[in-house]
Amino acid sequence: MFRIIKLLFLVSVLGVAALTGYAFLGDMAPERQPVEVPVVLVPG
Repeated sequence: MFRIIKLLFLVSVLGVAALTGYAFLGDMAPERQPVEVPVVLVPG
């Protein structure tokens, strides 16, 4: 029983470390591009 708890703890620690590393080192910047939307003004 202790081995399963130890394994789950190890997997969770590695998962948190991997997620933290990806958050700091991963390229998460969005691609920027100009957007032009025509606006139609209706007299009313």
